[in-house]
Amino acid sequence: MAELSKEQQRDFEAAAFRRLVKHLRERTDVQNIDLMNLAGFCRNCLSNWYREAAEETGVALTKDESREIVYGMPYAEWQAKHQTEASDAKKAQFEASRPKDH
Repeated sequence: MAELSKEQQRDFEAAAFRRLVKHLRERTDVQNIDLMNLAGFCRNCLSNWYREAAEETGVALTKDESREIVYGMPYAEWQAKHQTEASDAKKAQFEASRPKDH
């Protein structure tokens, strides 16, 4: 494996994060409950992790601000445009595998 400097690692991780966010913004057909059921995290989790990282460096972000960074628009607007009602089966699957911190 190539030896990466701390700066290279940070830059590559940041680039991967930006690509993931771009991908999730483009895949509005993939609902958060689908992500949670398959991967154990969703756009909201990602925005929470972003906010927590900012707070660790002394930068205060609200939940709404960090969600807008991930969603590319206010969360309520994304919900109105793209969120669909989850089926009972998806809701049951989520409840059965729901992480303790959600």
